[in-house]
Amino acid sequence: MKVEYFLDTNVLVYAFDPEHSEKQARARELIVGDRPWVISWQVVQEFCSVALHRFLIPMDTAYLNDFLELVLAPHCQVYPTPSMWAAALKVREQTQYRFYDSLIVASALEAGVPVLYSEDLEHGREIGAMRILNPFR
Repeated sequence: MKVEYFLDTNVLVYAFDPEHSEKQARARELIVGDRPWVISWQVVQEFCSVALHRFLIPMDTAYLNDFLELVLAPHCQVYPTPSMWAAALKVREQTQYRFYDSLIVASALEAGVPVLYSEDLEHGREIGAMRILNPFR
């Protein structure tokens, strides 16, 4: 099965944000739709941190564990390696993105996806064979 897109952490966070109903609906559409998607270990870590510490009402640990097991873990296909860090540094040099944003881009490139959905990066920018799109535009 060909993976169609990579989700940045902000897309997952918006799925739980009732203050931004349009973004919440779009994020949920990307998460529960029938198109295959992936994330990296970094996205899992960032989401858990935000869910536990930055949500207006922190996510219950048991609920987060279920979300990890049922949603995040099955889609997590990119893990850290020394070559991933080196690739992130190359992306950073090419784009001038911050290191952690460059790591997201490098992970999406490693996954071989044609699209990286992120609100935080440059909409429409092409890096290699991948295009960055803001799903909330």
